[in-house]
Amino acid sequence: MDNQKNAQKNKISELIESSLDSIRELVDANTIIGEPIVTGSGTTIIPVSKVSVGFAGGGNDYAGKNSVAAGKNNFGGGGGTGVSVTPVGFLVVGADGGVELLNMKNPTGTSDLGASIENIVDKAPDIIAKIKAMFDNRKKKKEEKKAEEEAAEKKAEAAEEAGEAPVSDENA
Repeated sequence: MDNQKNAQKNKISELIESSLDSIRELVDANTIIGEPIVTGSGTTIIPVSKVSVGFAGGGNDYAGKNSVAAGKNNFGGGGGTGVSVTPVGFLVVGADGGVELLNMKNPTGTSDLGASIENIVDKAPDIIAKIKAMFDNRKKKKEEKKAEEEAAEKKAEAAEEAGEAPVSDENA
């Protein structure tokens, strides 16, 4: 009889272990604190999520209708797992080292919709200025690169006209 109880416990243990292994495969530390995303401006954005896990399992020993032998017990069982991952917010680490938590449910820290909209409108000029500065910076870099290329071409033409071999990085 003790052997039957041990066998039943092992079957239930196997059932629970199998379900928990499935949870381990789905959820790890990167599920809660996501992979950091580094922007071109040096800002790092780290997603933060909430993970909810539900588990249910059960089993039953039963003897079949035609099972007369005392040693023949059957076991039936099942288990289920549910995992829910919900975005909570983002940790934003600025290039200057400042850290801010942007909450998904309440991104501005206020509970009033009107105040939230007002806050977004207040921040809009700053956001637009940052975007404009980013594009201006890209444009400036392109212009500088083009000017350098033109200067190198003029230098090569002048050297050619003077009868000198063009100077390049390979010949230097």
